[in-house]
Amino acid sequence: MKEIAVFESKEIRRHYDSDKEMWFFSLVDIVEALTDSKNPTDYLKKIRKRDAELNTYIGTNCPQVAMLTNGKKRKTLAGNAQHVFRLIQSIPSPKAEPFKQWLAKVGYERMQEIADPAQSLDRARENWQKLGRSEKWIQQRMTGQETRNKLTDYWKESGVQKQDEFAMLTNIIHQEWAEISVKEHKNLKGLKTQNLRDHMSEAELIFTALAELSTRQIAETEQAKGLQQNAKAGKKGGAIAKNARKELEAKTGKSVITGENFLPPKKETKKLK
Repeated sequence: MKEIAVFESKEIRRHYDSDKEMWFFSLVDIVEALTDSKNPTDYLKKIRKRDAELNTYIGTNCPQVAMLTNGKKRKTLAGNAQHVFRLIQSIPSPKAEPFKQWLAKVGYERMQEIADPAQSLDRARENWQKLGRSEKWIQQRMTGQETRNKLTDYWKESGVQKQDEFAMLTNIIHQEWAEISVKEHKNLKGLKTQNLRDHMSEAELIFTALAELSTRQIAETEQAKGLQQNAKAGKKGGAIAKNARKELEAKTGKSVITGENFLPPKKETKKLK
């Protein structure tokens, strides 16, 4: 299930609670989407300080939910649709009503996806199209995700369960093939909370997939168990992609690793004379 939704080209992190059967959305991401604030975390703090009733409501009702932040799962203040509606009341924004309609649509789409899981793939493609990705890029992104899912399935079956262990193994593979960490790669692209893979070039996606495919096949061959053995397989798999990357770079004279991203252009701010 896709943990990123898109509202007017803004990415909103979310988590589906299967027990409660509802979506929880990152409040900071919602503030950023509604206000275009450069520092949505501070904006949220200020409106909570200004509105004591809102502060109490959020503190009482909104849980800390683990969501992907800078490449790792971290606790993030989140709210369901009801909580988000209360937050919107305190944010003067012309986007408020469209956002309410968007929330209702997201909830309805989740019910459809439960009945027909293939619809989640269709919506992922639709979201990437809205963000301006080419069909070629979208196909590579979806193929890479399938490769990733097979690897994480193997990790789970071989005794790797914790999210921080998943992040550690992912970083080992990435560090090996790209020769920079996930965090360094995100910094190179100027990313913060965004998913690195959603901002990779086609070549970066291909080499990431090659590294993860190689890692899984090596781990299966060696019957790797637990964190340490899978980490060794990760270095071997990453090395295969690294060698292929270096060979391509030698032939083309171009670096596969780039600082390019798909972030919307920054709005120019005119200074008053």
